[in-house]
Amino acid sequence: MKILLIEDEPKIAAAIRRGLHGDGYNVEIFANGESGLAAAIGDDYDLMIIDRMLPGVEGLAIVKKIRENNIQTPILILTAKGQVRDRVEGLNAGADDYLVKPFSFEELLARIRALLRRGDVAKTSNVLKVADLEMDIGRRSVTRNGREIVLTATEFSLLEYLMRNTGQVLSKDNLISHVWDFDADILPNTVEAYIGYLRSKIDRPFRKKLLKTVRGFGYKIE
Repeated sequence: MKILLIEDEPKIAAAIRRGLHGDGYNVEIFANGESGLAAAIGDDYDLMIIDRMLPGVEGLAIVKKIRENNIQTPILILTAKGQVRDRVEGLNAGADDYLVKPFSFEELLARIRALLRRGDVAKTSNVLKVADLEMDIGRRSVTRNGREIVLTATEFSLLEYLMRNTGQVLSKDNLISHVWDFDADILPNTVEAYIGYLRSKIDRPFRKKLLKTVRGFGYKIE
């Protein structure tokens, strides 16, 4: 899971990243509103944690801009303001949850897990389909035109992410951050190799090719 953290207090940001890394999350930190907003709109995240009081662009303005761009990623607001009207403002701006400083890391982690579960219920289907290619998430099975395709765990994860983003061009960095562990020593040519493995299994035996390379940008399935 890839998490965006926009927080201008270095000690808090470092503590959150350290704790979340220990729980298996990949965390990208931005210390001001402008760079954080650019990342939120320009990249793909599973969850965003945004401090309310930020230099440059204020936290609620970032949340509003994210929602105006039709980005539905779960958002957790961090703030020192704990009054009811402050929480209402945050939720009305488009945030999904609101955590008041100081907070325990255990509570932050619990809220993150709850938001990610909520997002999974909303967007996750047990069966993904692209043309005659079908993936059953629960059974961990893949078929094309009724023919079973055997994939390794990494191949399955890569194909799942591609199918969940059908039609979207996904860069190598995007694939690395979502398919491989955040601390894995993965190079761009590793992605190329696994794309080749997938092609040999889901495309080569069939007439219609689904997995496409967009030169200079990345890969997509459609």
